[in-house]
Amino acid sequence: MSWQQSSTSGKSSVPKWSYSSVVYQLMGKKIKKEAEPPPKDVFDPLTIESKKAATVVLMLNSPEEEILAKACEAIYRFALKGEENKATLLELGAVEPLTKLLTHEDKIVRRNATMIFGILASNNDVKKLLRELDVMSSVIAQLAPEEEVVIHEFASLCLANMSAEYTSKVQIFEHGGLEPLIRLLASPDPDVKKNSIECIYNLVQDFQCRATVQELNAVPPILDLLKSEYPIIQLLALKTLGVITNDKEARVMLRDNQGMDHLIKILETKEVNDLHIEALSVIANCLEDMDTLVLIQQTGGLKKLLSFAENSTIPDIQKNAAKAITKAAYDPENRKLFHEQEVEKCLVALLGSENDGTKIAASQAISVMCENSGSKDFFNNQGIPQLIQSLRSDNEEVREAAALAMANLTTCNTANANAAAEADAIDPLISILSSKRDGAIASAATVLANMAMQEPLRVNMHNHDVMHALIGPLRSSNTVVQSKAALLVAATACDVEARTELRNSGGLGPLVELLHSKNDEVRRHASWAVMVCANDELMAVELCKLGALEILEEVNLSVSRKNKFSEAAYNKLLNNYLSLKYSLTGYLSSSNIIGDGFYDYGRINPGTKLLPLKDLCLQEPSDLRAVLLVNSKSDISPPPSMEDKSSDIGYGRSISSSSSLRRASKEKANAGFGSPTEDRSEPTSGRNTALSKFAIKEKGSRKGRGKKEEEKVKEEEEVAAVPKLIGEGSPDKEWYPPSDPDFCVYVYEVTKSIFPITNIKEQIEALAKYVAEKMGGKVSKEKLHDFSWELHISELKFQLKSNVVPIGLIKQGIFYHRALLFKALADKIGIGCSLVRGEYGRAWNEIKLMNETRKGLIGALPPPEVYIVDLMFHPGGLMKLKSKEADLYRYL
Repeated sequence: MSWQQSSTSGKSSVPKWSYSSVVYQLMGKKIKKEAEPPPKDVFDPLTIESKKAATVVLMLNSPEEEILAKACEAIYRFALKGEENKATLLELGAVEPLTKLLTHEDKIVRRNATMIFGILASNNDVKKLLRELDVMSSVIAQLAPEEEVVIHEFASLCLANMSAEYTSKVQIFEHGGLEPLIRLLASPDPDVKKNSIECIYNLVQDFQCRATVQELNAVPPILDLLKSEYPIIQLLALKTLGVITNDKEARVMLRDNQGMDHLIKILETKEVNDLHIEALSVIANCLEDMDTLVLIQQTGGLKKLLSFAENSTIPDIQKNAAKAITKAAYDPENRKLFHEQEVEKCLVALLGSENDGTKIAASQAISVMCENSGSKDFFNNQGIPQLIQSLRSDNEEVREAAALAMANLTTCNTANANAAAEADAIDPLISILSSKRDGAIASAATVLANMAMQEPLRVNMHNHDVMHALIGPLRSSNTVVQSKAALLVAATACDVEARTELRNSGGLGPLVELLHSKNDEVRRHASWAVMVCANDELMAVELCKLGALEILEEVNLSVSRKNKFSEAAYNKLLNNYLSLKYSLTGYLSSSNIIGDGFYDYGRINPGTKLLPLKDLCLQEPSDLRAVLLVNSKSDISPPPSMEDKSSDIGYGRSISSSSSLRRASKEKANAGFGSPTEDRSEPTSGRNTALSKFAIKEKGSRKGRGKKEEEKVKEEEEVAAVPKLIGEGSPDKEWYPPSDPDFCVYVYEVTKSIFPITNIKEQIEALAKYVAEKMGGKVSKEKLHDFSWELHISELKFQLKSNVVPIGLIKQGIFYHRALLFKALADKIGIGCSLVRGEYGRAWNEIKLMNETRKGLIGALPPPEVYIVDLMFHPGGLMKLKSKEADLYRYL
């Protein structure tokens, strides 16, 4: 800064300096010298030229109004030059003294200070400092009607810049800034309008401000801004309407003020196509109201809207039009109205767009529209092929939106599921199961589950390896994906091949883990899937190995976590794994048919794992209770002629798992059998001794039949030796349970002699006597303790070198041996009976019989009576349940 001295005397003298007597040279203008010299007690004027902003900032503390005004003017021009200058002013401390000037008495000083803040407020650091200094009330005060337009312009500009941040919004709202801003929307100055509507737009992002805007009746002045000749003002007005019309009250106000007409006119004006997108956003909100939709439909606006969306070449306009339809279509009445206006044709046309955003929006609109049955039927012929084409897109979002639309289209609609299959949807849907987007995976799984309801489509899905593709979704951490994946398993695992594929692919493990889920739907669908998978014994055993039974038992103990599917899955597991069911519950009902491979391990406590039969067979004999095995399978292959004979036996249930069973049994019967003692006296070796003895007897009975017959017997002996070799040999070969030729004979004999009996009681009596005969005959109560069955069982375990004893080898059996044999044989010939385990090695069979005296009487029949079959003391006797004889039988 250079200083210049002037004096009236023209002589050089040292002046007396006074702060108030200094006149500064600002903005290139010099102060003219006064014609008359100043009084002697007044400081002579001083002209100053400043080239540093810091000096001017210091002058903001001057008490002279003219200096303040000129200093503010200089700072304003300096700040206009760029962001760096604004930061410099902040560093020089200009903001704080400027805030004091906002309330200065001089209008020019106040105006210049306001202008500076209008410019400085665009700097983030300045905004932060202004919030701390709490100047909002001072800035809002400048919006008073009596202030100049220039003050209105820069005060509103300051508020517009400040309102971009949430804390400032709160301050503006709390200091009552909305009302003057709304009033300024009617200002004649376009800059004031622009700044005011921009500030209002920022403020209404908060719901409290939106409510206040409606109370202040701001919609009409905002609608008036749509008539402005300045596009930026129109754009900001549309954006503001797009926000506030999210509230129903604002939509009603817009409708009452003919706002829809303004919006439709904008869409019809091609010159303002840059406003079409925002106009569509406002229309989308308004269409959520049924009354507005009816109004626009009656005035022809809806057809114009659909035609505009379909014919537009601007992707964003098409996208927003589809979004407008989507938002409105959530209301059922709106969907109905849209369907009447054939909105589906417009959406199908939008699916053909090359723009991915438009495809996504159209797919989402279809997802909502297909809640209407008429729309869903329409898309059966048009729309599904285009959606499936979108499923093959490289854009993950396009695939997700298309999958969602297909999920809704195929739900409860077999025609659409068939249409999807005809359009080759299965392959892209299965590929989406490995997508990175959870929504796409869940929707694709839903579509596949809908299609799997039809067997031909399910078979087609299996050909595309759907089970293997499900492993990833089953392991997902997203509960929706988990739920849909489990549901798809339940829909597709209806066939043995599918279940086998799922097991081989490692899908049972993650499926069982989903039973632990805290999500109700995931747990319900996982239980459903487990129930379906447990439809055969092999899968039930595998699921139990993975802990499914224990998890379901725990779930079913909780009132809040259990569901009907978890209970059904638990029962299905037990009913298809009867060995475990009998060990856990001690009860098999008449519907639980004992099949080959069933074994009675004895009672186990809940939570205890039941070892598989293979593991039990490979264990060395011990002092543990013998494991009783039921197995009527024979490893001797029959000649073709015997296959035909199997159909001669007249009962509906399969007698054995193969026709070779009957051939082996019949040949052994014809060859003659030795006594049980003679059988046991045969030398034995290995765990399949019974099978070896059977082969030796077969060979002896065929002496003299010729060379060809001997060669055939030799081959059969080799086949019979396979189980023994497998049981003791390499684990690479398939393992077979020990065969039981004696039990095969039992099955053949009861089928031949007892099955033809027509009277059920006589059948039961004959079978009971037969079982008792094979198990050591009648035993009196007095000599029960002398019946040495324990030694006999121990001998068998020693001979077999295993704790597993085939039931047919037991010739001296106690209660639980006889009850098991009776149940096994009764199931073979169709006699319905249950097997009940008691205490201390007791077991018995219960049979339901109708009261003979009531047969033929008119009226409702009484419930059947339950009897216990006596297999020990009086074989064939029937004791009515809850009678003394029955209680004594169970006790003894």
